[in-house]
Amino acid sequence: MQTTDTPIHHVFVFLEIFAQEGGIQSYVKDILEGYQSLTEQPDCPYQADIFLLRDSADSKNPFSGGNLTFHYFLSGTPWLGRLRLATALLKTLLTQRPDHVFCGHINLAPLIHALCKPLGIPYTVLTYGKEVWDALPEPKRYALQAAQEIWTISRYSRDRLCAANKIPIKQVQFLPCIVDETLFTPGEKPPTLLEKYHLTGCTVLMTVARLWSGDPYKGVDVTIRALPAILKEFPEVKYLVIGRGDDQPRLAQLAQDLGVAERVIFAGFVRTEDLSAHYRVADIYVMPSQEGFGIVYLEAMVSGIPVISGDDDGSADPLQDGRVGWRVPHRDVDCVAEACLEVLRNLNNPAELRCNGSWLREQTIAKFSKGALTQQLKVLIEQQL
Repeated sequence: MQTTDTPIHHVFVFLEIFAQEGGIQSYVKDILEGYQSLTEQPDCPYQADIFLLRDSADSKNPFSGGNLTFHYFLSGTPWLGRLRLATALLKTLLTQRPDHVFCGHINLAPLIHALCKPLGIPYTVLTYGKEVWDALPEPKRYALQAAQEIWTISRYSRDRLCAANKIPIKQVQFLPCIVDETLFTPGEKPPTLLEKYHLTGCTVLMTVARLWSGDPYKGVDVTIRALPAILKEFPEVKYLVIGRGDDQPRLAQLAQDLGVAERVIFAGFVRTEDLSAHYRVADIYVMPSQEGFGIVYLEAMVSGIPVISGDDDGSADPLQDGRVGWRVPHRDVDCVAEACLEVLRNLNNPAELRCNGSWLREQTIAKFSKGALTQQLKVLIEQQL
């Protein structure tokens, strides 16, 4: 840790952290936890103000003490909340002259650019996935191009955002997603969940995904279409789908039309604290989708569950280019079916490391633990000093 006699003041600006649950919110919390752990190291000069557009002071904030100060701007009138955030942020920039600003979403980038650029304050934009995969409107693109750095979660996201928005690859740094290996652990299949979902004696495929009609790329429909071929060889298979959304009726009808409705269980929403037990129910985690990264793959692997993903997305990083899992064309039903069959045939094969739960957990923790994120965050911040 580099040290200095004067404090180093950072500002983070996010849409929200506490008001909603989701992959981005979880990732941001991990970043802030890593940052806070850095501030607790001896002689660390870092301190930060955290601006939250859509969170309120009543939010359940797990961060307390230390060198993090939170500012909340939730308003019943969205434009008023944005105005209050912009005003407070400008005041901070003018009076405190922070060393660096971290913009937590591309939707905030034009504001950060407009306020920081005239004052000569460097800023970094955090990106996550598909929100920057296509050509952006000029204000957002200019804000990206003018940033000192852009942080993103995977090589795939880097390549797409650079190609679509004319960003030099050297401007982009990686800060990958991580998994809490203390929350997600291997274990026996919980009898209560086997009984609840009628899975006793079954081999279980599982997906955890939002079932939203505007976001169908998770591949649940592809997996359902693959079931008839899978069931011919493994008739004991059932498919447990965890998640909710307005696309569930279509997916349920698809299962009905294919004659596999009794083999597909829609579990609905499951709280984060209950997910670990649900992963233990699974024999294979299958999500042939298109992800910016895919935290769920990490959650499955540290739970000792073999994983199948798509082969044209950010899952290349958590699956380590296929070294620790199977990657298949994400809309190809036949390929998904064959991958599921291959994993099912090898579940008890000691020669297939990708089905070895202990090995999967070890390999995942080595690259995607909280300690690994904290170390990478330290490196990135020190590069900016």
